[in-house]
Amino acid sequence: MREYRFYGWETADIKDANGLTPRDYYDILSGIWCADTCAPRMRDEWSVHNPTFGQCSITAFLMQDFFGGKVYGILRPGGNYHCFNAVDGCVFDLTSEQFGDEVLDYSNCPEQFREIHFAKEEKRLRYEYLRKQLLNKLHAK
Repeated sequence: MREYRFYGWETADIKDANGLTPRDYYDILSGIWCADTCAPRMRDEWSVHNPTFGQCSITAFLMQDFFGGKVYGILRPGGNYHCFNAVDGCVFDLTSEQFGDEVLDYSNCPEQFREIHFAKEEKRLRYEYLRKQLLNKLHAK
């Protein structure tokens, strides 16, 4: 069995309409996340050794497409939000590994909205690219 380290992996047993869990999506996305899907301001630090780096909001909103629920954000130094998912009591953060050993506080976080995040065209385009790549992988199975 694969060893997962993303936040909430232990209880991420919810299934979407495809019968897939967040762990399944993590496995698929691990082969898709790349410098092109990373936030532009973070691209210079992106590497295959830390593939979740700079991928949080587009990944969280993509998972919301499949599982529903809400996307929340942890306020980070510099004023940006790190996004994660909450679905029927199941909280998971597919991109938490980018922070290494730092422990994030997932309590009392404000809800995040795609209309605000995707007001930045580059972010919307990265989301659309990630979504297209994911759908291609799902249809290839």
